[in-house]
Amino acid sequence: MKIKKIEPFIVTQKLKEPFYFSQWEYQSRIICLVKVTTDEGTYGWGEGYGPANLIKAGIEFFNQFILGMDALDHEVVWQQMYLRSLDYARRGVMLAALSAIDIALWDIKGKHFELPISILLGGRKNEFVKPYATGLYFSNGGDLKEKLVKEALLYKEQGFKGIKMKVGLGIVKDVEITTAVKKAIGDEVELMIDSNHAYSLKEALQLCHKLKDLDISWFEEPVSPEHYDSYRQLRENTHIPIAGGECEYLRHGFLQLFQNKSVDIAQPDICAAGGITEVKRIANMANTFGVEIVPHSWGTGIALHAALHLISNLDSNPGRMYDSLPWMELDRTENALRDELTVPLIIPENGLLKVPELPGLGVDVNEELLGKYRID
Repeated sequence: MKIKKIEPFIVTQKLKEPFYFSQWEYQSRIICLVKVTTDEGTYGWGEGYGPANLIKAGIEFFNQFILGMDALDHEVVWQQMYLRSLDYARRGVMLAALSAIDIALWDIKGKHFELPISILLGGRKNEFVKPYATGLYFSNGGDLKEKLVKEALLYKEQGFKGIKMKVGLGIVKDVEITTAVKKAIGDEVELMIDSNHAYSLKEALQLCHKLKDLDISWFEEPVSPEHYDSYRQLRENTHIPIAGGECEYLRHGFLQLFQNKSVDIAQPDICAAGGITEVKRIANMANTFGVEIVPHSWGTGIALHAALHLISNLDSNPGRMYDSLPWMELDRTENALRDELTVPLIIPENGLLKVPELPGLGVDVNEELLGKYRID
């Protein structure tokens, strides 16, 4: 089964209401998808996380090296792409391009053997995954605190057992809005905070100290991803678990996080850190360090299905007879590329997500709508 065609597609959606976080504002979504087709007609979909135009260029770069290779030899293809980009792309968007192709090959493999990816990974250790709602971004106009409290209560009503909110507006404002949200949702819903590396070590320590009584489940990307030692120092001086890794790549990058004891929770993005192939390796390595894995997932249904399959296969660490279900990120912001372009929708039932049982990823792109969102 040879790789015959590799087609990248850039798709975009203008948002009805822009939103922002500590680093920049989103006026629209723009994502790079890839369709890989074999000489037997079997196809698979993948997705890259990051600047779509650069990811598309990366996919086109890899095209020359992997056309004609066996689509079922996904590790061989992965190694070929890795070696062709190693000298200048040990981090960043080239690896997002690699990740997109890798996910598509796993989709093909599952369809070929008529098995879901979770089974090909070694089996579903959890048939259900517990989603937390990612939202509570910042927006202009109106009372921000009031809007965020209202949004958080909506997620609670929808059955989510965890909510992640943005911080990074400054310590005083962060304390004000985080306290208001936690008071509104109560103790039965967990609250996570994410500053998208907005703070210095000193500032992050101050914020942790001021939030110490709110039972925050984790503080995500508190400081720059380049500052492994700052992560470690923060972790050693707060009771709030520290999470990070959205901006980390490959097992080699995550090894630095683990060896420096930087995080309690590692968050590789399957669409950027090396695809399903590499994040499976990262998860195995995390287990040896006693670090929990909660992948970052923020895109279309392709990214979400990839995360569902991989999370269902994760080892419990530590294992218990009556263990809790693993967390999965479920972005709740406006996203027609997720809700219309890719099918089926991922919808929680009773606060849980069922792992897909269809072959491959179990998700497809509505190609009739592709023209509506595609940028030529």
